[in-house]
Amino acid sequence: MAPDSSHALQSFRLPGSGRLRAVDNWWAKWLAGGREALVAQPRGRRVGEHQVLDAVEQQAVRQAVLDHRPCDLGLAGQLWTRAGVGDLIAKLYRVKLTEQGVGKYLRRWGLSFQRPDKRAVEQNPEAVHVWQEETWPAIRAKAKAEGGEVLFADQVGIRSDQVTGRTWGAKGCTPIVRRSGNRISVNAMSAISTKGRMHFMVFTETFDADVMCRFLDRLAGHFDRKVHLVVDGHSAHRSAKVRTWLADH
Repeated sequence: MAPDSSHALQSFRLPGSGRLRAVDNWWAKWLAGGREALVAQPRGRRVGEHQVLDAVEQQAVRQAVLDHRPCDLGLAGQLWTRAGVGDLIAKLYRVKLTEQGVGKYLRRWGLSFQRPDKRAVEQNPEAVHVWQEETWPAIRAKAKAEGGEVLFADQVGIRSDQVTGRTWGAKGCTPIVRRSGNRISVNAMSAISTKGRMHFMVFTETFDADVMCRFLDRLAGHFDRKVHLVVDGHSAHRSAKVRTWLADH
């Protein structure tokens, strides 16, 4: 039941004109709309209100980020950052936004910060499970029993067109980076221990059995205990020359 107005105002009269005005406002709202009128309302701007970019401009920038690299649009780099998107907005619409402001737009557009995915098409989930549950525990136990060292070895190429890092893309859609086939490169054969210590050798020729044996010679000379070297299924690792080297050592 709504209280009588005279009693209500009398009972709520508190020292201070500011408090009195607040009570008067509450009472006016009660008279106008009852209990519902006193429910607290969200404060501040509504979502999307008073944005610097209008809907058409936002869609244009979003599509540019999804479809192009920065370098395609006359900007620096191959991966998008908040600063890069800000540069694009400034270039297109002569509007300068802070990185925080750009980030708000990106999240509003449903974009997330992602690392482009690189996955071997030859990956066999069943073989990976066997390795994790059976092969690796056996190797680790044998090395421990012999007082040896376990190393994981692989060859790597460093190219002039290599792309690393993260970029912005639509959630659930991993970005794809298109690269030129023209490049210069240098190669390295490396082995890393379970404690993170890496040993490597740089070479410029194509990786083959000769390079692998040269690396094994240097690796064996570096350690004074037995080494258990884990490698992938590359043909050079399984070659007759490498098998002969292993038999001799």
